Amino acid sequence: MKKIATMVVLLALAIPTMVAQEAEGNEPEEKQKRNPGEVQTLFDPHSGSGGYGAFSVGYTKINSRDAIIMGGRGEWVIGHGFGLGMGGYGFLNDPTYNPVDQLNYSLAGGYGGLIMEPILFGWYPVHLSFPILIGAGGVASTSYSSDWYDPYEYWDGYMADATAFFVAEAAIELEFNLVRFFRLAVFGSYRYTSNINMENTPVDALRGWNVGMTFKFGSF
Repeated sequence: MKKIATMVVLLALAIPTMVAQEAEGNEPEEKQKRNPGEVQTLFDPHSGSGGYGAFSVGYTKINSRDAIIMGGRGEWVIGHGFGLGMGGYGFLNDPTYNPVDQLNYSLAGGYGGLIMEPILFGWYPVHLSFPILIGAGGVASTSYSSDWYDPYEYWDGYMADATAFFVAEAAIELEFNLVRFFRLAVFGSYRYTSNINMENTPVDALRGWNVGMTFKFGSF
């Protein structure tokens, strides 16, 4: 796990330099003639740089069950080519009914940490970015009774078990500069966590793919 974390950090630190070098040699002729601080958008030709706040909503699998994941992040954008900031996400999966004790069980939790985001050709109206999150989180197994006909109508809930974990998540975002203060991104990511040490829960219950959308507001 330490080797994986070290490789992720080294990759995140190396990519911005590579991006900057490639960007200098591949900027379109029109871009070189314009103000260096100008960013193209789909609906507005002017934009700045600085930072942004964003929120995301997506779908994932938690313990092989459908789950929703939501969260947000804030980043400082450096030279249109690299974002640095913090972010956090929460998740909740569909309940699983256990006929033995007649209880429903679900996993809920969250994670967050440092985000490093290389951005390729951010001045183009459609481009790619590669957010990498390294941090930690917690997850809890919650059990509750419910109506036999509606597992989501519950009461008498209590936390059965909980644990903390390390997390590293790498994503690719297809990003659209809609106007100068708003960008929409469609993303796919993979979440790796340390082993989950809880009873009746697989150690890799939180590892898996995510898909969703991110809404970014700010000065890019």
